[in-house]
Amino acid sequence: MSTPFNYKHLYYFWVVAKEGGISRAADKLDMAVQTVSAQVRELERSLGYALLKPAGRGLVLTDAGLAAMRQADQIFQLGEDLPARVRDAVSAPTVRLAVGICDALPKLVVHRLMRPALAEPNLRLLCHEGNLDDLLGDLALHRLDVVLSDRPAPGNPNIKLYSHNLGSSTIGWYGTAQMQETAGKDFPRSLGDVPVLLPTMHTAVRDRLDQWFEQRAIRPRVVGEFDDSALLKTFGASGMGVFPAAEWAHDDLLAHYAVKRLGHCEGVTENFFAIGTEKKVQHPLVQRLLQAAL
Repeated sequence: MSTPFNYKHLYYFWVVAKEGGISRAADKLDMAVQTVSAQVRELERSLGYALLKPAGRGLVLTDAGLAAMRQADQIFQLGEDLPARVRDAVSAPTVRLAVGICDALPKLVVHRLMRPALAEPNLRLLCHEGNLDDLLGDLALHRLDVVLSDRPAPGNPNIKLYSHNLGSSTIGWYGTAQMQETAGKDFPRSLGDVPVLLPTMHTAVRDRLDQWFEQRAIRPRVVGEFDDSALLKTFGASGMGVFPAAEWAHDDLLAHYAVKRLGHCEGVTENFFAIGTEKKVQHPLVQRLLQAAL
């Protein structure tokens, strides 16, 4: 079967698109501008569509160029991974697991969710933290085996993603011993009298917490909002304010942050999901995570 285009031409186009112009791409490739331009034109000729168009002093991708760029990203990412995969194959046997962790997900909960995989003696674990959209992009490009999140994957007509429920946890309110002495009395109405730390609206649980306050006619004095759950707990443990946390990790939370539970956040839960590109999961360690959640 003949190749419909030259992969070198695709690579030069990929570099031009990433660098935002032929001159910058030529500098990066250490090639003449005319040579790079000719290679890109040859790719466009073989595909039958213009991939780049002028915009100001630079170039931008056409619709066809965007489609080609998405494919090129996958192709060359796999190529970059090739040396490591070959090296791993001939070295000591390992089971590689690349996990994307949504920055809103409580880190102590992440550790608990991943315990079944951590029992693998030949594990090589790669963890990447970020916002959910970026992580799902990496998942679609096969840079990640699974994404752990506090919400299911949003609908996307271009990418088939499957959300597997890992469980849920009730929420409690925590704070320092001094905060407990103040806010522990007449809880939860006392939360209107002490400084409060909350996750940002970027997190799935924030809406539920706002509704919880509204239902109880409590107007919290919010002194800090955090995307990252570990930062939220760190500032809470320093005495900046009381904060909500998943009770699933209650023992670890008390041990790591030396805080105390003020009371239960009745009716509010935090949910946890494993997001993948397969309905029937093939990766053995991801299968372990899902089986442990049953």
